[in-house]
Amino acid sequence: MTTPIARRPRRIPGWAIVLSSIALVLVVLFAGLRFALIPGLKDLFGTETHDRTGPALLESIQDISRYEAASGNFQVVVDLEKDTKFLPDAVRGSRTLYVGAGSVDAYVDLGKVGRNDVTVDEDRTSATIRLPHAALGKPALDPDRSYAVSKQRGLLDRLGDLFSDNPNGEQAVQKLAVRHIGDAAEESGLTGRAESNTTEMLENLLRSLGFEHVRVTFPD
Repeated sequence: MTTPIARRPRRIPGWAIVLSSIALVLVVLFAGLRFALIPGLKDLFGTETHDRTGPALLESIQDISRYEAASGNFQVVVDLEKDTKFLPDAVRGSRTLYVGAGSVDAYVDLGKVGRNDVTVDEDRTSATIRLPHAALGKPALDPDRSYAVSKQRGLLDRLGDLFSDNPNGEQAVQKLAVRHIGDAAEESGLTGRAESNTTEMLENLLRSLGFEHVRVTFPD
């Protein structure tokens, strides 16, 4: 009695596995696009968001001696393009148009005013105050007024987003928006406006206390 010979399973070529994987990914992508175009199907398979964040913990408290004397609102359109050598943009590359809106505060640090910076005459009718020059705070990007206008990405970038922990990240354009807003604030004359407002505030305050002559200076 002869024993039947077991047939070895047929090996699938490596190139066939790679092509099958790419085809499967493309099918999933196109299927997702078609599902998004069918009315009502998006609501049927919609996701729900649940906020399970724990309570915020207070880490520290800092005393602030700054007088916020002026604030400027700015808007910039960031056009960020990333190219790859020897590959067309349709394969590898990205371009993002992002509208960044934010504000920058200008302040005078009254905590730097020393005893020798305040001079009062004997009759307490005249006062001279020497203040440090105004400075700019860090630009604050407003997420409610900032948004991406368009995003163009190559095929490899789209496939990479599927396996990324932070797909479609906008950190790069947001950092550029903050930098451009900060540069615009430095050229806007915001610090000069802050010094004028601080001078007016101190003059009104000291005059309400009985001083007839008030002089506020900013050293060169």
